[in-house]
Amino acid sequence: MAVSKKSRKVVDKLLTSFGVVATIALLVLGGLAWATYSFTTTNVRNELSAQKIYFPALGSPALASPQIGPYLNRYAGQQLTTGPQAKAYADHFIGVHLSEIAGGETYAQVSAKAMADPTNTTLKAQEALLFQGETLRGLLLGDAYAFWTVGMVAEIAAIVLFIAGGLMLILVLMGLGHIATS
Repeated sequence: MAVSKKSRKVVDKLLTSFGVVATIALLVLGGLAWATYSFTTTNVRNELSAQKIYFPALGSPALASPQIGPYLNRYAGQQLTTGPQAKAYADHFIGVHLSEIAGGETYAQVSAKAMADPTNTTLKAQEALLFQGETLRGLLLGDAYAFWTVGMVAEIAAIVLFIAGGLMLILVLMGLGHIATS
């Protein structure tokens, strides 16, 4: 069954029109993904910078522990400004120090003991330290690292969407060329 030249041209125009819409959609989505990447990483960097947290200097006793040094030496002396740095600091600096308080018990465990023994000043001090440390650790992991990761995923999505939009644009141009010559 032969397709008429007129019918073929209608199909070509229709497919090219869909291509134009798809190109615009891909580029707009790419722009939104890029804006998400930029917003999240800029805000995380600004918020972390404002806290003025610095990694200990290379060779300092604070990095001597095998639970700390291998993970933080690459950041030694730097200001904490990125998601990966926040994760490393939370897990291998704060986390290690928290494990040294109250024999490795968590805030919830120590708090329960402190409520059962309200006059025990040692438990109250441990409870306060664990609360502060676990809160900071949670903020670094939940806010800084998590949002930084969202930003990194958005960056990859933006790049993929821009490439797909570019490829679709090439196909649209080829379709327009085909329509013009047929």
